[in-house]
Amino acid sequence: MGWWMLKGQANPMETLVQDMLQGSRRALARLLTHIENGQADEALKALHPHTGKAWVIGVTGAPGTGKSSLVNTLTKGLRAQDKTVAIIAVDPTSPFSGGAILGDRIRMRELSGDSGVFIRSMATRGSLGGLSRATRDAVRAMDSAGFDYVIVETVGAGQSEVDIVRTADTTLVVEAPGLGDDVQAIKAGILEIADILVVNKADRVGASQTVRALRAMLELGHPSAKEHLVAHHGQMMTVSNHTPPAQGAFWNVPVVQTVAIDNKGIDELITAIQSHRTFLAESGTTIARKTRFIELELRERLQEALIQRLTQVVPAETFKDIIEAVQTKQIDPQSAVVKLLEITYNQP
Repeated sequence: MGWWMLKGQANPMETLVQDMLQGSRRALARLLTHIENGQADEALKALHPHTGKAWVIGVTGAPGTGKSSLVNTLTKGLRAQDKTVAIIAVDPTSPFSGGAILGDRIRMRELSGDSGVFIRSMATRGSLGGLSRATRDAVRAMDSAGFDYVIVETVGAGQSEVDIVRTADTTLVVEAPGLGDDVQAIKAGILEIADILVVNKADRVGASQTVRALRAMLELGHPSAKEHLVAHHGQMMTVSNHTPPAQGAFWNVPVVQTVAIDNKGIDELITAIQSHRTFLAESGTTIARKTRFIELELRERLQEALIQRLTQVVPAETFKDIIEAVQTKQIDPQSAVVKLLEITYNQP
């Protein structure tokens, strides 16, 4: 029994959820803190029926491509269309505090006074893929809060950024000229996830060469970049990430040139995002994609839950003994895993 029941008060989490659904930004901020701390299962359960309305835009790419400036300008463009925008900036984790260290409010201060914009930094907390484990739940919370768009900007760590594709409806991969050999960008392993390729800082020398290199790679690849991703990246091979749409219907990934700090190319980028959204709806792939994303997420959550249960029910001394048995060649690693599972499953 919670303390609120003993005092005859309302459940504080229920109150927080109701306040957030009624438009309280303070309540949303507090809920996101609970989500990051892994203390919001009850709230997320209540919010789930209110999700599914926002369009989620993932923004990823190598450091130095101007992702934050692009997100800032893109948000202003969406606000000019009277759309509300929530932004999650997924930053590296501070080794001292465990919090996010590249404060987005410094980079996006122009948006801070706009009531139609909500910005939140989230730390990766060591999670691979450029996204923290709580990011999907944070996206759902912002979705249920009534925002038209949720933009997720990742840390920009290279090939591990493919995780964004499981969260976003439209994924932008940002490149920029002058960052080195074009082949290096191609080898980074993130081009395959792009729904839209953005060449930012297009006023720099070498921009046209970068655009040509990207278009050449698109021509060499399969028309469906997401299917190409499934064939090359780890666990995503286990569940097809992209069911083929109607026969002959494939999304041709556009290459959009922008100069974010000068607001150039943003209208074209917004048009490309809207075109991708229309394509997904008309080709019948939106629901199929979301179904597979949920399946992937459930597999990940199940793995985490099983590991957590194992650590709870297997005594530390037993785990240590099994490690020693493997080290001394008494049992092999697979037999050790089977033994640990037997101990886990035999617990009530």
